[in-house]
Amino acid sequence: MRREKPHYWLECWRQAFDFVPIAYELASSFPSTERFELASQLRRAATSVPLNIAEGAGRYSPAEFSRFLLIARGSVTELDTILLLSERLGYLTPTQTDDAIAILDRLTGLINGLLKSLKPKE
Repeated sequence: MRREKPHYWLECWRQAFDFVPIAYELASSFPSTERFELASQLRRAATSVPLNIAEGAGRYSPAEFSRFLLIARGSVTELDTILLLSERLGYLTPTQTDDAIAILDRLTGLINGLLKSLKPKE
């Protein structure tokens, strides 16, 4: 039986977790010559986001959580660039890229909102 973890309740973690299979599906459409290059980087960056959110939530420290959220947000930015490069190289269609980036934009907003809520009140 699974126990509830602190990150299970976070919408940004759920959105990031749900994006991973999308990233894997997109990467699977790349040519075989990219299997260990851009496709691999796409998969790693996608998995990095929910992993860092979960690790930060498990630290039970707002400062530590914020640090890991910043890392996750950096991975989202990396994903944006990977997707644009993939489109430019002809591995993805503009529609695939736009759809994926729209998800990432929502995810960035969720991460930013959570970061804002963790800032000490003045």
